[in-house]
Amino acid sequence: MPNNPVEEFNAYREKMNEKLLADSNKLIKRIFNLDTNAYMEGALDVKTKELLGLVASAVLRCDDCVKYHLETSHKNGVSKEEVMEALGIATLVGGTIVVPHLRRAYEFWEALENQS
Repeated sequence: MPNNPVEEFNAYREKMNEKLLADSNKLIKRIFNLDTNAYMEGALDVKTKELLGLVASAVLRCDDCVKYHLETSHKNGVSKEEVMEALGIATLVGGTIVVPHLRRAYEFWEALENQS
């Protein structure tokens, strides 16, 4: 398994998504499809949608979701300042229980920057 936290996350996510989608569960496939389509360009641009997903994921305290939205944000040119402002809003809305997730998000963003 890779030593890089970004590579580790992506390898695990890819492996398990393949298994889930190979299981032929129509409901799960539809949920995956809906998720993919929801984050496509529309009335809101992709960067804005990814930041919204990041905030919601942090408030809901889903570290895997936070990592996913951080990486997608990074790939779409979101700046560290934009990410930190969004995470600040998430921490404000979610309260101090979000702080551990904020720490892990910051660490993962650094890994993304170091990978570039």
